[in-house]
Amino acid sequence: MATGSVSLTKAMWRGFLGKCPNCGEGHMFGRFLKVADSCDHCGEELFHQRADDFPAYLVMVVVGHLVVPAILAVETAYAPAVWLQLAVWLPVTLFASLALLQPTKGAIVGLQWQIGMHGFEADKLRREAVAPVLVKVNTRAA
Repeated sequence: MATGSVSLTKAMWRGFLGKCPNCGEGHMFGRFLKVADSCDHCGEELFHQRADDFPAYLVMVVVGHLVVPAILAVETAYAPAVWLQLAVWLPVTLFASLALLQPTKGAIVGLQWQIGMHGFEADKLRREAVAPVLVKVNTRAA
């Protein structure tokens, strides 16, 4: 059941929220990082995804670019003990990474779904065939 044309940003946002990129209602994940075989609302197949290590890489880049400057700023301004730095920044890094991992994977699956990567190309062709074609009519006389 296609819901019409879904933009790339909408598909990625739905994935980021853990929802089906097609309908935005069903759940994308069966477990923490296990993508469901299909949407429980519209039946869209999601097992084609091949996110692999890309979401983890993106999370490392984002969290690293947030945590490292904060560590350096605190060290420069206050010079706390090493044990205190470790006690604060290790949990912050762990929780930030875990909090971003599933949404990032969802966004990557939404990206793959919308542009038709891997096994999603047949579904993309089916969606495009069902979507109405808009034709611009030339109203000027030649």
